[in-house]
Amino acid sequence: MRRPHLADPEAREVFEAALERTRQKYEFAIDSYVVMPEHVHLLVSEPQRKDLSVAMQALKISVARRLPPRPFWQHRFYDFNVFSDYKRIEKRQYMHNNPFRSGLVAHPKDWLWSSYRHWAYGEDRGVQLESTWTFAARMGG
Repeated sequence: MRRPHLADPEAREVFEAALERTRQKYEFAIDSYVVMPEHVHLLVSEPQRKDLSVAMQALKISVARRLPPRPFWQHRFYDFNVFSDYKRIEKRQYMHNNPFRSGLVAHPKDWLWSSYRHWAYGEDRGVQLESTWTFAARMGG
């Protein structure tokens, strides 16, 4: 059963900080994400260091150590391999629309704890994403 352990803005920010630390440590790319009150969605590459399951376990442990209650997470995660640009865009749109579909906001841009505003406006929330914005910045544009 899902519990809203990430219902508070501070808890969602703890998750974002842990996600960025885990990204750096395990060297994987983040395309997009959304932090919902009772679950998260991540669109990420395979890590350069260790398996994805190890990186996800480290992420979950990092968050659980900083936030009560126990147990914090479910014991599993669901993964889905994305092999095409079409499917990547479909998954990103699904994730970004999740807060709107759940009735949390009137528009996805209003939910701060996702990569929507980065993809739409180039905003940075401290989680490094791989996007057209970051590519352009690396290229000096």
